[in-house]
Amino acid sequence: MRSTRSITLLFTGAAIYDGVLGVAFIVFPAALYHRFGVTPPNHWGYVDFGAALLIVFALMFVNIARRPQANRNLIPYGVLLKLSYCAVVFRYWLAEDIPGMWKPLAFADAAFVLAFLWAYVAIGGAKRPEDPARQPETSAGSP
Repeated sequence: MRSTRSITLLFTGAAIYDGVLGVAFIVFPAALYHRFGVTPPNHWGYVDFGAALLIVFALMFVNIARRPQANRNLIPYGVLLKLSYCAVVFRYWLAEDIPGMWKPLAFADAAFVLAFLWAYVAIGGAKRPEDPARQPETSAGSP
C-alpha cells in the first residue's frame, strides 16, 4: 500500500526531526541560544527537560514508523505534542512577540499536525486483520 510507505517516511522524518532537536538542545544549548540571540533561562534544566521529552517522542515516532497500523493509537499523542508547541509559540507571537528562533519550528510542527492527522485517518481506513482476542466465544454444543 502506497500510503503505508508514506506514513513510514513521515514518522521516520518526525523521529529524526525531534531527535536531532532534542540532542542539539541537550549537547549544546548555550551555543544555540547565543547563535539566535536568545536569553537563556535561569537554569539549563528547563532546556534539558524539554529536549529529553523531544527524544522520548522521537522514539515514539520510530515505533509508529516501524508498525504504523499497530501503533496508530500513539499518533494522537504526537498531534498533541505538536499542537502544544504551536499553541505556545503562536500565542506569544501574537500577544507579545517571541524570539525568531522558535517561529520556524512552530510552522514545521503545524505541518506535522496536518500530516499526522492525514496518517491517522489513512491508517483508520485500512483493512485491519481480525483480532482473535475480540472473536465471540462459541459454546462446545453450538453448530
